[in-house]
Amino acid sequence: MESLHDFFELILNSKKLIHYGGLSLIVLIVFIETGLFFGFFLPGDYLLFTAGLLCGTQDLEVGIFTLLTSVTVAAIAGDYAGYASGKLAGDKLFQRDDSLLFKRSHLEKTKIFLKKYGPQSLIAGRFLPVIRTFAPILAGAAQVDLKKFTLYNISGAILWVWSLIPLGYFLGSRYPGIIDYIEYIIIALILLTTSALVREVYKSKRMKLTPANNTVR
Repeated sequence: MESLHDFFELILNSKKLIHYGGLSLIVLIVFIETGLFFGFFLPGDYLLFTAGLLCGTQDLEVGIFTLLTSVTVAAIAGDYAGYASGKLAGDKLFQRDDSLLFKRSHLEKTKIFLKKYGPQSLIAGRFLPVIRTFAPILAGAAQVDLKKFTLYNISGAILWVWSLIPLGYFLGSRYPGIIDYIEYIIIALILLTTSALVREVYKSKRMKLTPANNTVR
């Protein structure tokens, strides 16, 4: 990779990314994205889908159950890492200055989501960019009970990984020619997940502005 531009181009192209680093890189990215605050920009949903697709077309030489198990463990471990860092940082998270890899606005969006859905948002949040990264961190900062967190962490990881990877695997094994349209599928997934996040944040902000809340917060 000759430049930072090449690096980000690789990160955003999940097909090249998987060919470049294989299973080890997939596992590392899932762990970082679900556990470290600076991982919010990494591919999540479409990385899993593409991994399943390439496994189905045999472009990724890894067994499907090895892929599923490895990524599930990484997703669970990542959330535990996020929970631990949030518990350690506490309220200092909201005092942190914005930087290239940290935006307080991401925390605010996640806080709105957590407030609306409670700890269960750790499951739904797996399918939403930004929320997926910051939900376990805020859960730790909010001192969510570890046993309850563990339940939602494992449930969310299994639901997330064992839906997207098998979907890609099924399509790849049944319709191998679909690999030629992977860019369009990725764009569709990005639009779907991003629009869902924007819609939830917008609905929560509208609720705050209704007369029933008396004041604007």
